[in-house]
Amino acid sequence: MFILKSVVGKLWMTIIGLVAFVLLILSLFWGQYIQTYFAKTQDQTQTLLRLSTRVAAEVIPHLNEPKYLQTINELLSAQDAKIILLDTKLNLLPMEQKEAVKVDSLFPKSDLQSVLAGQSIDNHEQVKMGSKDRLESEYLAVAVPLKAEGQSGSLGALVLYQTVQSLESTQAYVKRLFAYVGVMGFLLTTFFAFFLSTRITQPLLQLKKAADLITLGEYGTRVPITSSDELGELAKTFNHMGEELEDTIKALNHEKEHLASVLRSMIDAVITFDAEGHVILTNPQGEKIVQEWSLIGLQEGETPPVNRQTIPKPMQQLFEAVVAEASEMNSKLHVRNEVWSIVMAPLYSRDVVRGAVAVLRDVTEEHRMDKLRKDFVANVSHELRTPLSMLQGYSEALLDDIAASPEERKELAQVIHDESLRMGRLVNDLLDLARMENGNMVLNFREVEVGTFIKRIYRKFAVLAKEQEIALAYELPELPLVLEQADEDRLEQVMTNLLDNAFRHTSGGAAISIKAEQVLHKDADAIQIDISDQGHGIPPEDLPYVFERFYKADKARTRGVTGGTGLGLAIVKNIVDAHQGNVVVRSTLGQGTTFSIILPCKKL
Repeated sequence: MFILKSVVGKLWMTIIGLVAFVLLILSLFWGQYIQTYFAKTQDQTQTLLRLSTRVAAEVIPHLNEPKYLQTINELLSAQDAKIILLDTKLNLLPMEQKEAVKVDSLFPKSDLQSVLAGQSIDNHEQVKMGSKDRLESEYLAVAVPLKAEGQSGSLGALVLYQTVQSLESTQAYVKRLFAYVGVMGFLLTTFFAFFLSTRITQPLLQLKKAADLITLGEYGTRVPITSSDELGELAKTFNHMGEELEDTIKALNHEKEHLASVLRSMIDAVITFDAEGHVILTNPQGEKIVQEWSLIGLQEGETPPVNRQTIPKPMQQLFEAVVAEASEMNSKLHVRNEVWSIVMAPLYSRDVVRGAVAVLRDVTEEHRMDKLRKDFVANVSHELRTPLSMLQGYSEALLDDIAASPEERKELAQVIHDESLRMGRLVNDLLDLARMENGNMVLNFREVEVGTFIKRIYRKFAVLAKEQEIALAYELPELPLVLEQADEDRLEQVMTNLLDNAFRHTSGGAAISIKAEQVLHKDADAIQIDISDQGHGIPPEDLPYVFERFYKADKARTRGVTGGTGLGLAIVKNIVDAHQGNVVVRSTLGQGTTFSIILPCKKL
């Protein structure tokens, strides 16, 4: 019940219980009193019987003397008692008295007949049991026979009655008293409960309302101090607590904003997990990683959890190790052609690991540069070692006169010359590439007519195509194509490198084509030049790396004297990028490869 859940209700019920207990004790005492009073009534009956017997003995000689009888009544009136004399026919004997009470109201005739027969009676039972007749509840009466001494029959009957307090009226009075006391008790209890509600519970309700507002974030809430008692001290303490809490929350928010600013400004990704691997806190970089990496390993049509993000699968193993061993760990993750350096440390709560915090840094470029450095050293060493070995070997053969004829000596000298040219090309390409990557490449921009440029490139490679029995063709649109700003010499270097690769990987009887057309690139006019061959093609896994230095799709390091240096496509990309263009490659293994160069038409 609601009333039992409130302080006022509990106090009200307590006071009502106390009042009911007091009334119960009073009722026990009153009951004892009534029982005692009823016992005195029995004694009074016996007294009246004795008195009536004595009066009857004194009255018999004076039945015919009304004044004597009147004198007796006057004497008995001092005790609120009177006598009534009846003859044998139950008629009143002549007396000088006013009839205050009728005999019929005291005794029925049947009882009076038994009195005439010599039996003494009283109306005590009628008083005890109660009657609807009001007189029976106000008088105690006895009736005795009038017998003369020495006579067997009775001369009549004497009725002696005396005023008594009615037991029923006493009980009714007690009931009314208890009713009045009960009503007064309940009224006082209710009034006191309302008083408590105003003076005691109202401040408590104000404290509860203020606490609810503070729970909702209104930390400036205060309660009025209306008294100097314990409730006033409680309100004062509550207000002080609110002030301290507000200051603490402000300090925490300041620290939180400071930490959030630091996290947002960090280039590294920061992700915090709880002990179950759920994401607690991230900075923008970390949120991006969680969103992207959560898609890894999902089946087709499966969606990642939205309400609570979990630790991505690439970090799962490291997280479990950190939580299990409770120690900081470093690792590198290879995820979707990217390399991430990750440092993960456990978070503690009272010496118990409650989660982990991970800091991730994208080291893809560093990893790629380190790989390029290692590959560069290995490739340069190989590219230089092979011709140097050949130069050393053939020169020693010449010095030792191993060649017996002039033709053999000429052939050895030709090999030495070719290898020296190859070393020269390698050194030149390395120098060009270094200048391009350092931003020291000088471009001489001028207007270039694409049709004339492609025709010149075609004539340059027509003889080589004829020698290798490869069909070389070009395709130009009807309208002339013009590059307003381009370095023709550098573009020729681009075309030469691409066509060298095409001829090197295309067998006799196949075809190589050059096609130029105007396209839209990034919502602007551009010219696209495609160099397509029908060679061996490039495997799909090698396509992202073909523009790196010394990268070889065939994984073979041996080349003939006319082979390339492995730097041609890297030079192509740098020259195209310097023209603010783009170069892409499409290839199908066993069917051929197409390199597309896209250059802007407008001025740079």
